[in-house]
Amino acid sequence: MTTDVAKMIDHTLLKADAKKEEIDKLCAEAKEYNFASVCVNPTWVKASAELLQGTEVKVCTVIGFPLGATTSETKAFETKNAIENGATEVDMVINVGALKDGQNQLVQSDIQAVVDAAKGKALVKVIIETALLTDEEKVRACELSVKAGADFVKTSTGFSTGGATLEDIALMRKTVGPDIGVKASGGVRDAKSAFALIEAGATRIGASSGIAIVKGETGTSAY
Repeated sequence: MTTDVAKMIDHTLLKADAKKEEIDKLCAEAKEYNFASVCVNPTWVKASAELLQGTEVKVCTVIGFPLGATTSETKAFETKNAIENGATEVDMVINVGALKDGQNQLVQSDIQAVVDAAKGKALVKVIIETALLTDEEKVRACELSVKAGADFVKTSTGFSTGGATLEDIALMRKTVGPDIGVKASGGVRDAKSAFALIEAGATRIGASSGIAIVKGETGTSAY
């Protein structure tokens, strides 16, 4: 069971003051525990890809992070640049304000810009930032993500007002159906929480407490 859950974890370090030695440690841990990926800011993608070369661990990065308020063109460029540097998974933040304004076409085309930039080269996970949305908006964000061709929907950046909840994971899974991934992130610190989220429908866990999760302990980080 430990190995199984490890392969569902994106071992995450997204804090602004992360240093190279912390990235080195993150990648070493990911290799040791055989996590699905490391999730790092774009500036660390190249170094992470070099450290993880020849392993099964993927390099994941974030796009339009953490606010989602950059333009679609910027997000597409970020995606292409990240892939050139070695990323094979990208977690992009939707335009939250546009969603709340009911600008569905803008939200969908924004996601589509990243999907097109990543096509055939990287998985796309769409961060909908559930803490800022009503249930109706969560459903709409998931539906637009599916229409745009995303591979996953994801709860949170870990930098807003809340993280993953069982209710949100269940709602997202119900909305996207069985064929799209659902990633729970934000505040997942222990095995009990991780397994409950998986039971609710999550197929990937974003956490900086990945080691604590696989060891059955409790981590301390907010992400």
